[in-house]
Amino acid sequence: MFRFFENLVDPFQPYAAQTPPNKVLPYIWSQLKPLKGWLPIMALTSLIVAIGESLLIFYSGHIINLMTQSGPGAFWDAHGGQMLIAALIILLLRPAMIFLNHLFLEQTLVGTLHVQTQWRSHRHLLGQSMGFFQNDFAGRLANRVMQMGPATEDSAYIFLEAVWFSFVYVITATLVISQINPWLAVVLIIWLTLYIAYTRFLVVRVAHASEKWSDGRSLVTGRVVDAYTNIESVKLFAGGTAEERYVLSAFRRFRLRLYRFLRLATELHLVLNLLNGFLIVGMGGLAIYLWSEGRINVGEVTAALALTIRLNGMSGWIMWVAIRLFEHFGVIREGLRSISVPHSVVDAPQAPDLIRKTGEIRFDGVSHHYGKGKGGLDNVSLTIPAGQKVGLVGRSGAGKSSLVNLMLRYRDVEQGRILIDGQDVSTITQDSLRSNVGVVTQDSSLLHRSIRANILYGREGATEAEMIDAAKQAEAHEFILGLRDPKGRTGYNAYVGERGVQLSGGQRQRIAIARMILKDAPILVLDEATSALDSEVEAAIQSALYGVMQGKTVIAIAHRLSTIAQMDRIVVLDQGRVVEDGTHDELLAQTGIYASLWQRQSGGFLGEDAAE
Repeated sequence: MFRFFENLVDPFQPYAAQTPPNKVLPYIWSQLKPLKGWLPIMALTSLIVAIGESLLIFYSGHIINLMTQSGPGAFWDAHGGQMLIAALIILLLRPAMIFLNHLFLEQTLVGTLHVQTQWRSHRHLLGQSMGFFQNDFAGRLANRVMQMGPATEDSAYIFLEAVWFSFVYVITATLVISQINPWLAVVLIIWLTLYIAYTRFLVVRVAHASEKWSDGRSLVTGRVVDAYTNIESVKLFAGGTAEERYVLSAFRRFRLRLYRFLRLATELHLVLNLLNGFLIVGMGGLAIYLWSEGRINVGEVTAALALTIRLNGMSGWIMWVAIRLFEHFGVIREGLRSISVPHSVVDAPQAPDLIRKTGEIRFDGVSHHYGKGKGGLDNVSLTIPAGQKVGLVGRSGAGKSSLVNLMLRYRDVEQGRILIDGQDVSTITQDSLRSNVGVVTQDSSLLHRSIRANILYGREGATEAEMIDAAKQAEAHEFILGLRDPKGRTGYNAYVGERGVQLSGGQRQRIAIARMILKDAPILVLDEATSALDSEVEAAIQSALYGVMQGKTVIAIAHRLSTIAQMDRIVVLDQGRVVEDGTHDELLAQTGIYASLWQRQSGGFLGEDAAE
C-alpha cells in the first residue's frame, strides 16, 4: 500500500527545463505542477479530517445533554444504538480517513517534492557556465541545493496539513459556536482577528530574519567546505589559525542572525499566552454567564469550553507552523539567488550536434574582454587546419586559456566567431562540441569515484580492454594495479578521494591522460599536460601523447618551450593579440618575442621575468 502512494508521481519524470521562477510562491507552484492532479484529493481529505475534528467536540457536548436528559437508567436503552454508531466512526472511519490523508501528504507529497526539488535544482546548476562556479563557493551552492528540497516540501506539507486544516477547523468551529449562541461566536471572531493580525505581523519579520539566518548558514558551510577542499594548502602554509579566524567571523555573523530569529520566538510566547488568556476568559466566562441566565445548557457549555481548550492548544502549534512556513520561505528566497539564475551560455533553439569532419578550427575576429572593455582577447583571427599541431606561447594573462575556454564555449564570445569544421560553436549543442575535444590541464581534478569510473568517464560504453589499453598508453596501468584505498578496494576499483587526493600529482595526471586517450576526440587541448610528471615518466608520456596526436588537431599550451618546439606551428600571444606565428625555426630566425623567450628561459620554462 505504501508503495502505491509512493509511486503515484515520479520525481524524475521528464520536464521542460527552464530557469526557475525567482519568487517564492511561483517557485513552489512550479515544483507542485507534477502533483496538481492529486492536490485536490489531498485538500479534500484534509477538509474531511478538519470538519470531523471540530464536529467531534460539538458531539461530545451533545452526549452530555443526552446523559443529563435521560439519566443513568434510561441512557443506554434510549441512545445505545447511536453510541455504537459513534464508536464505530471514531474507532474505524476517523483513523482510516486520517491515515489516508497522511498517505497522500507523506508518501506522495513529501516523498516526491523533496527529491524532485533537489534534483531539478542540481540539474539547473549543472547547466551553468564555468564563470558561475568560479564566482561562488561550491559548498554554498551545494548547501542551497540541499536546503531547497526540505524547505519546499515542508512548505507544501504545512499548507495542506496545518494551514488548510486549521482554516477549515476554525470556520467549522465558528459555525458550530454560532449555533450555540452568537455572542460566543463574537468572542471567537475577535480572538481570531487579533491572532491573525499578530501572526501576519510576526511572520513578515520571521521571513526576513530567516533569509538572513539561512544566508549566514550558507556562508559558514561555504567557508568550512573551502577549508576542507584546500586542506593541503592550509597545512602547507600553517594556516590553521588564520583559517580559524576566517571561519570564526562567519560563525559570529551566523550567531547574531540566529539570535535575531530566536528573539522573535521568545516574543511569540508572551503575545500568544496573552491572546489565549483572552480566549479562555472570554469564551469560558461568557459561556458560564449564559448558562447561569438559562440561555444555553450544560452540554453547550461543555462544547464551548472543550473548543476553547482545543484552540488554546492549537494556537501555539498554528503559530509555530506559520513561523516555520515563513522560515522556509526565507530559506527558499536565499536559495533562489543561485537556483533561479538564468544560464549565461545556452544552446540555440533546436541546435544541431556538431557534425564531425576533419577538426579544422578557425577564430574569426574574436574579441572577449569579460565585460570590462579591456583585457582578454582583442580581434584574434587564427586558422588551425585539420591535423595540425599548434603550440600557444605567451606569458600569464596573454590570452592563451581564454582562447581555449571560448573555443570550448565556457563563455560566449563578445565579438567574432569560432568555427569548427565550418560550424559556429554558438549554433551547435555544447555537449556535442565538448565531446569532440579532449582536454588535459595542468591540474586535472578527478571525481571521488573509482579509478575505473574516472577513466571510463572519457567515453561511455567503452570496454574493459579499451580502458586498460588507455591506462597502459598513459603509463598508468602498473601503478593502478598496486593501489589500495582506505576501505580495502584495490586496483581499478580503488577510490581516488575528493579531487583525487589519494594519488600523487603525477598519478592524477596520468589518470586524466588515460581518460583523454579513451575519449579519442578529433581535437586535443593540452594545457601543461605533463608538468606534474617527473622527467622519466614525462618522456614516456610525451612519446605516448605524440602517438595519440597523430591525425588529430592539437592545441598545446606550455611554459616549458622545449615541450612544444616540435609542434607544426607556434603562435605567440601578447596582450590578447597574435603577435608571431610560425615554426620553431622560423620564429627563432625572426629574433622576436619567441626568440627572446627561448634564449632567456631557465631550465626550459617560461617565467614572468623572461616575459618581461
